[in-house]
Amino acid sequence: MIKIENVDVHGVARAIYSARNAMNSWDKSDSRFETDTMGENDLKLAKQLVKAGTDHAKFMRMIMVTLDITAPMYWWKEASTYKVGTVRNSCSTMHTIHKKEFTLDDFSHEHLLTEKETEWGDICPIITLECTISALNNFRKKFLETKDKKYWWQIIQLLPSSYNQRSTVQLNYAVLRNIYHSRKNHKIDEWRDFCKWIEGLPCSELITMED
Repeated sequence: MIKIENVDVHGVARAIYSARNAMNSWDKSDSRFETDTMGENDLKLAKQLVKAGTDHAKFMRMIMVTLDITAPMYWWKEASTYKVGTVRNSCSTMHTIHKKEFTLDDFSHEHLLTEKETEWGDICPIITLECTISALNNFRKKFLETKDKKYWWQIIQLLPSSYNQRSTVQLNYAVLRNIYHSRKNHKIDEWRDFCKWIEGLPCSELITMED
């Protein structure tokens, strides 16, 4: 499961305008600063620069995207590969993990087999997660009652990697281009869904087009 909210894209017009500095061709720019949109002439230039390679497409680093992402911790661990040129402010597991009772919806579980789907003799995955959630809530209650850190440690070390964490992330089109071409066919659903979201961004063809 991945949820993307509160998307803010900015710097589109300014970025491609700056790319004209090398040739002093600002008079050919048709982007609109007041609406932060790229004109037809500038889009044509942008595509040429992207096709020429990353050194020529430096302007992509100036198109910034800020968004809120809720995703499982196993996704966030892979996302850290792209931390160059990004900023992330996440909800603190260390400080807030005990603030609310755990529920099944706090975890990505859409692929876990149910009791009916589990073969005879196998341990049922969804029941296993539900038992873990019950244990987490038990230790949460004890920690709140006693403030004894040993119970807090039980929560931290029992917490599955499917736990969904929310973060505000800022990155740029150059990073998104790297993500898109590396992850669009990934076996994890969250990456494929994230790449589908990228395809809906303004001037997304600059990200998705081949070199």
